[in-house]
Amino acid sequence: MLDRFDKPFVEEILATVLRYGGDFAEVFVEDRYSTNIELKNGKVELAQTGRMFGIGIRGFLGDKAIYAYTNDLSKDNILAVAKRVGEALGEVKFKDFSIDLRKKELENKHFVLWKPEQVRKETKVGYMKRAYEAAKKYSPTIAQVVVRYWDYDQNVLITNTEGVFVTDNRVRTRLMINAVAVKDGQMESGFYGPGAAMGPEFLERIDVEQAGVRAARIAVRMVDAQPAPAGKMTVVISNEFGGVIFHEAVGHALEASSVARGMSVFAGKLGQQVAAECVSAVDDATIPNAWGSANIDDEGTPTQRIVLIENGILKGYMIDKLGSRRMGMPSTGSGRRQDYTFAPTSRMSNTFILPGDYHPEEIIASVEYGLYAKTMGGGSVNPATGEFNFAVNEGYLIENGKITKPVKGATLIGKGYEIIQKIEMVGNDVARGQGMCGSYSGSIPADVGQPTIKVREIIVGGRNA
Repeated sequence: MLDRFDKPFVEEILATVLRYGGDFAEVFVEDRYSTNIELKNGKVELAQTGRMFGIGIRGFLGDKAIYAYTNDLSKDNILAVAKRVGEALGEVKFKDFSIDLRKKELENKHFVLWKPEQVRKETKVGYMKRAYEAAKKYSPTIAQVVVRYWDYDQNVLITNTEGVFVTDNRVRTRLMINAVAVKDGQMESGFYGPGAAMGPEFLERIDVEQAGVRAARIAVRMVDAQPAPAGKMTVVISNEFGGVIFHEAVGHALEASSVARGMSVFAGKLGQQVAAECVSAVDDATIPNAWGSANIDDEGTPTQRIVLIENGILKGYMIDKLGSRRMGMPSTGSGRRQDYTFAPTSRMSNTFILPGDYHPEEIIASVEYGLYAKTMGGGSVNPATGEFNFAVNEGYLIENGKITKPVKGATLIGKGYEIIQKIEMVGNDVARGQGMCGSYSGSIPADVGQPTIKVREIIVGGRNA
């Protein structure tokens, strides 16, 4: 369906915006096929297949931006929307202009074997049932298991008055398991949700039974756990989804949407020491088939590996086109959006702390008393201040250099820029976990990650606090 938007038509759309106002225009066309399935207590409760098609039109005047979208794809309506975008910008900058669109062929770094629409729902449900059975059989205390499956096949066309004319295909597949354990009136849950920029063949690349077991294990361990202690203590945060703290408490504050407006603790600090020397971190949307990867961002700019922090020194920000104008720095290919109903802004892709020199066992052995945060949950953060509050879904005490009793109800409280300065040891076991990141431009797939790290001191809130 993208074929109807040939060069003459999109040139007319772009020209209409500039004819009525602004100094830049952009068109984003999306055609998306998606599937959502939910398996509850072994039975399919929901099975939805949908298709989304629409167009977003954006204009700039200096650092002012106007965005509009529609799914009425008649030519007259689209041109009327383009006219309103230009008029809303309020100043005609070009009376005579020409637009030279140059189609760019992309090198696809994210090979897909099976397109989601080519695989029957019954086949997808079969994998889900295997994960369900493995989780349910893990322990008699498992009272409920919910398995969700999500995939989509997204085709986009992005074009703008800078000459960009490019198409891309993005495919995502994710399996999510939530297990609930009940014992002696206590109820705890465990979650695991692996995903990738692949088709349903991803379900063959992972062990779906082990995915179910992993969710069930967290629930069972925590239903037997004692309340976590409270107070300042050393905390060891495990690899993989432990990186959600860096993502939320530091990553968002490195996005141009915060930095350009001076609403970030890291604004104006390029080249300065902002973290411990053992800390280096990147945002890398070029990793083949990673959950947050893409060939281009949602503004048509090629993605790249961005060094954010190197040996504790702040090296870079994640910048979109509007942020580029406001900051006087080039775009880093970080403009992302949930779909055509959102204007893009600077967002993370696959953001993680790089590996260090220590084995995880060495890090644990170095702690006399503290908390081991094995699995992190959700939380909240204020990018302007860096203050965060995160739940520990699976936690253990560390006593005399050994992991001992499971504890529940722990929260980690602090400020991101302070915590990264208190990291004392970085492990060599880097791994990434998958999640959905919500911000100004909607909810998008994002990888978080890190090796095992040791933080000298964090405020831990517990249920007995």
